[in-house]
Amino acid sequence: MSKRVALIVGAGPGISAAFAASLVAEGYAVAVAARDPARLQPLAASLGATPFEVDASQPDSIVRLFDAVDRTLGAPQVVLYNPSARIRGDLLSLDIGAAAAAIQVTAIGALATAQEAARRMLPLGSGSIFFTGATAGLKGFARSSVFAMGKFALRGLAQSLARELGPAGIHVVHFVIDGGVVQQGTAPGDFTPQAIARSYMAALAQPRGAWSWEIELRSHTEPF
Repeated sequence: MSKRVALIVGAGPGISAAFAASLVAEGYAVAVAARDPARLQPLAASLGATPFEVDASQPDSIVRLFDAVDRTLGAPQVVLYNPSARIRGDLLSLDIGAAAAAIQVTAIGALATAQEAARRMLPLGSGSIFFTGATAGLKGFARSSVFAMGKFALRGLAQSLARELGPAGIHVVHFVIDGGVVQQGTAPGDFTPQAIARSYMAALAQPRGAWSWEIELRSHTEPF
């Protein structure tokens, strides 16, 4: 357990996998967690990461995840919360129960994850807590009110925690992913998970004297 430890909640192909690969390359022991272990295990094996099961909608499941990571790898010094749930539909067609469940994943799961991460980081006076956000956390789009509610809450959580935890040495960053991510990009301007992961790693390396609490990422070719 001598390696630095990172935990990615809501791991899958895309941004989280690219970030995990970058962390492994930097010498981290990386834990990746998702709801479906059968789908996660091949991804974890390809990354050189350790898979864990978690239901991000259930705070108790998040507590158990952190305890399991502690026992297996050690307490994480870097934590990324990646999950979100999206429900589309006009106001009158929305199911309130489904909307509540979606917000539970996007916002309450992030809160529970931050709480468990901070429990471990505060005694050390260091650590990084990252959140993957979206353009919907800055402006709400028609027929996407539930997703906007969750992402606005996520952004507010990150902003508050940056002010609360920053003085204690914990770096909190909210990443606004502003554009469509191209999974298999070939052009230099493609908005790929690997390009995004490089910016996550750059934030991880920021000096304490000049921390960002929010970073908006978009391709230079993005038309809107």
